[in-house]
Amino acid sequence: MSHKPEKIRRYYKFIRFMLKYWNSDIFRKTSAIAMDEGYDDDDDERNEHKFEQSPQELVEDLKDMGPTYIKLGQLLSTRPDLLPDEYLDALANLQDNISPVPFEDVREIVEEELGTKISKAFNFFEEKPIASASIGQVHRAELLSGQPVAVKVQRPGIKDQFLKDLETLDEMTKMAVKHLEKAKTYALDEVFAELRHVLLNELDYKKEAQNLKTLKRNLRDYEHIIVPAPINDYSSTRVLTMEFVSGKKITSLSPLRQIESDFSELVEELVEAYLQQIINDGFAHADPHPGNIKFTAENKIALIDLGMVARFSPHLQDQLIALLLAMSKSNGEKAADVLLKMSEQNEWSDKHKFTKTVTQVIMESKDSRAKDLETGRILIQLNRLAVNTHIKLPVEINILGKILLNLDQIIAMLDPDYDLRMAIHDNVTGIMRKKMLSELKPENFFELILETKNFLEKMPGRMNRISENLANNELKIEIDAIDEKRVTDGFQKVANRITLGLIIAATIIGASMLMQVPSDFTIFGYPGLAMIFFLLAAAGGIMLTYVIIFRDENLDDNKKI
Repeated sequence: MSHKPEKIRRYYKFIRFMLKYWNSDIFRKTSAIAMDEGYDDDDDERNEHKFEQSPQELVEDLKDMGPTYIKLGQLLSTRPDLLPDEYLDALANLQDNISPVPFEDVREIVEEELGTKISKAFNFFEEKPIASASIGQVHRAELLSGQPVAVKVQRPGIKDQFLKDLETLDEMTKMAVKHLEKAKTYALDEVFAELRHVLLNELDYKKEAQNLKTLKRNLRDYEHIIVPAPINDYSSTRVLTMEFVSGKKITSLSPLRQIESDFSELVEELVEAYLQQIINDGFAHADPHPGNIKFTAENKIALIDLGMVARFSPHLQDQLIALLLAMSKSNGEKAADVLLKMSEQNEWSDKHKFTKTVTQVIMESKDSRAKDLETGRILIQLNRLAVNTHIKLPVEINILGKILLNLDQIIAMLDPDYDLRMAIHDNVTGIMRKKMLSELKPENFFELILETKNFLEKMPGRMNRISENLANNELKIEIDAIDEKRVTDGFQKVANRITLGLIIAATIIGASMLMQVPSDFTIFGYPGLAMIFFLLAAAGGIMLTYVIIFRDENLDDNKKI
């Protein structure tokens, strides 16, 4: 645990930031767009560049907050559906223009992690980084074998800083969920848990190296998609050495090159590769924002940062296939049905409103193209709609929406008129055929044969027992629909209380009748026997009232699962 003064400083920074931006026009617009509340675009145009806080001011505030909040800013910079363009551009600089770590610190980390001097491990190691981000920075180098490599080095002390910031966010999130209804509705605690998982994974370069190997193997058949291979002997938890890929950010393509070149085949291959990752491999590059995509001189695309990946279970893959096909056909009712089947619902869930709005949203975007950035945005919008109708969708839906939203941006740069929906329909069908063929493996047949063998071996004995019980009129079928014991216990409790109530009533009536009988034994001047019965009846009535009000347990709390 952190020391108290330092903890107070972290709380102070966080609360000061929230107070500054909570009611900001920037986030008022963000909230209106996110919740589809009809923010006035005309007002936005009239007041462009007149927000209370400038884009650079937001960037500087996030930098002052520290590396964890810089990562949050980086995530915001890939969300054109939420923030004005000038703020997106400013936040994008958080991905490239972080002040580099002094080379002496880099040298110390590399030599400590690799267990040898830099001069003995590399022919040369450039002191000036080619990229600097919130978690680490990348240097160009050359192995003793002459192979050019990129070496990613983690910033000193970054893990401790992340853990402290995450501790603060965790406590503030729990407080918000406990006291604010909106925080409960949007399950901020679950959102934070996912963020924590992602950030801690990004701090372990060994996991990123494994991600690179897995993705490179899965995409080996795509000749225009490059995934740099990690160099195991030169990598550790804080140092990642990988093949060097020469290229530029895909957003830096000149307008002239975009006009002169036909990138339709490249875009087709990129879309197919991502659909392959999502619905066949179940392992996808989850953060394909333009800063993580390089465009090479040979017109190839390189995926260079795999700190963030998404995993989809086989069952979820099947559901995503159905969802993507429904969206590609603009079949809103089918899409809503698929989403409802994979969702969690409760007594407040409004399935009718959800289905109606999903259908409307998908139909309205029927003729959209890549330049409209609609495909991923629709999924994110549907996720928010689900929250508003008390329907909980799997977190993977929002991840898929983020992947497709970033993919929309890349495709819009290469081929603005590309029909992503039609491409999804065509590619999903083809990938489904591949998936079915890949599942026709000998080991799958062997598993089926073993299950069939066990079924056939046990079938004769089971049939004999059933027929014997049937012949002896001993066949019983149990239906676990009603808890009979709870029902009978409830009836018995009611009967007991009715009986006790009748006894109390009879006692009161008997006491009132004894009041008329003269007696030498008196209490408070009244016949003593009558008073005893009356006091017993009163005590019984008070006890019964207490049990009913304070001791009865709610049936729902005792429900057995």
